[in-house]
Amino acid sequence: MMFSIACSVLAAVWLLDALRLRGRIRAFSVLTSSDEPAAEHHVFLCAPGVVVDPPMQRAASAFARREGLDVLDLIPHDLSTWHALAFTSNVDPAKFRRDRFAKGYSAGFAMLVDAKLARNVEAQAGAPRDLFGWALQLKHYATTSMSFAIAPGLHARGVRYTARAQLELLQHAFGELVGSVLLLQLLLVSLALAGPGFAPIAGSAALAILHLQALVVFAGSPMHPCDLTKVVLLRAPLDLWNSLRGLWLRARCNADEAARTRRAAYAALIANGTGRFFEPRRADCPLCGSSELVVKLETRDIIQHKPGRFRLERCRSCAHVFQNPRLSLEGLDFYYRDFYDGLGGEMIGAIFAAGSDSYLERARSVASVRAPRTWLDVGAGHGHFCCIARDVWPHARFDGLDFSESIELAAHRGWIDHGYRGLFPELAPQLARGGVRYDVVSMSHYLEHTRDPRAEIAAASGILEPGGALMIEVPDPESRLGNVLGRYWLPWMQPQHQHFVSVSNLARMLKEEGFEVARWYRGEAHLAVDFLLGTVLALHAVMPRKDEPWRPQRSLLGRAIAAAGFWASAVAMLMAWTLDRVAAPLLRRPGWSNTYRVVARKVAA
Repeated sequence: MMFSIACSVLAAVWLLDALRLRGRIRAFSVLTSSDEPAAEHHVFLCAPGVVVDPPMQRAASAFARREGLDVLDLIPHDLSTWHALAFTSNVDPAKFRRDRFAKGYSAGFAMLVDAKLARNVEAQAGAPRDLFGWALQLKHYATTSMSFAIAPGLHARGVRYTARAQLELLQHAFGELVGSVLLLQLLLVSLALAGPGFAPIAGSAALAILHLQALVVFAGSPMHPCDLTKVVLLRAPLDLWNSLRGLWLRARCNADEAARTRRAAYAALIANGTGRFFEPRRADCPLCGSSELVVKLETRDIIQHKPGRFRLERCRSCAHVFQNPRLSLEGLDFYYRDFYDGLGGEMIGAIFAAGSDSYLERARSVASVRAPRTWLDVGAGHGHFCCIARDVWPHARFDGLDFSESIELAAHRGWIDHGYRGLFPELAPQLARGGVRYDVVSMSHYLEHTRDPRAEIAAASGILEPGGALMIEVPDPESRLGNVLGRYWLPWMQPQHQHFVSVSNLARMLKEEGFEVARWYRGEAHLAVDFLLGTVLALHAVMPRKDEPWRPQRSLLGRAIAAAGFWASAVAMLMAWTLDRVAAPLLRRPGWSNTYRVVARKVAA
């Protein structure tokens, strides 16, 4: 009975997915011939063996000019079935262009690019080695001017994609999850093959729909896969073989030279222990000076699993929560390494890219205080907030400040107008002496990372115009859910977060630094992610998926078990996501919400 239900669900999922992909293919534009000469500023990047002839160049250039595109990826009409399914699974042409932070993607054959844009990307990152790499970089610059078109005269037949190239295409699409995706495909296809033997009706239906899926997707579409007949007849064994081969190649790729170098570097960093990564424990509260401190939370690093134990203490006098002992400068460098950039860059980038709605809310929240002409975002990172905030304030100048090299990349991409690299309390007086002033300064999920929150607020006061707005958004340490979830409440995020400022403490500091509060946003700023992220952290603490270079290397079997466990926990994550949505109306109130925001006005001297 259970097997029959599983096969029925699988059949329904595959059929619905086929209809979804069929709709996507019909949303792709198709190039038409043009007599206009190709624009001189359009260059064509091609994979080895691919030639874009003059008629196709004219058609692509005319389409790009007509649609206002800087990047146009050309899709062969006869892609292999596997390649076409993988491509359409990851590209929604109806949403891709308007989604500024969508992952850059390519069919991998040919691409029209504005010559100036190509030079910018090459200057920043060096020439990417393939079109997938180019697509990733170009989308960062052409956030709303990159798209796709099917090119009827461009042929994939004769351009051979090796097994390793196919794996690279999947890695481009799924990133770190590629091993888990291959394993899931292996399990589902195995279930379909075994289905008719255990559940003749439902199992046969699932197997038939798997084989016919490609026919449903491509019949009558502008794409005509060169191997469609073979796939319809042999889909299950072909998928089984591709999954096994991909997993084998993936296991071999994990032992590359770069991974060994990173592992050796981390081994040297932690060879003498972690003591130097911490300052001496302080005996008093950094906000009020009281010595009445109690332990709030003790934990290890459950996000990256780097070595060390971390403690948050709470002041009984003013209720301030802070890391004690706090990280030293060397500790900050160690624990931030490969978190926002490097190995962790892809995951963090995806998290930042998912925050578009909250970015818009933050940008709008200053309207009652100031219509900005100049805006400084402190802790800007890669500039995601500024990139979106331009939609609210299109005539404002958006500058960013951060202590990492990400701020320089944000400026190069054009997501901010100018970037300052360094510590805000040190840079602000220099800028003020140079006559630089801003209408708005924002600190979104930044203050909790700093070593001295009061100094940050004082720096903002020194660089703001009289009557200017300061917008701060931080985790709310008074959230009761933080006590319930304990170390699995993401906002505690040790060891990166050093200070947790309550509403009353922040109100006092703002007043002392010359601000008056215009509005508090408590329940409105709540982010409905507590249960989902808490579940992910708990699962990740037990079975981390990534083979981090600061931990003992796992065997192939260990990685496979971790990947299987991750997917097996999908039901738990779905339930947690649902609970976040159901509980959100109850949690959007003071004392329960996980985040608060304040907009304050600088009082004129």
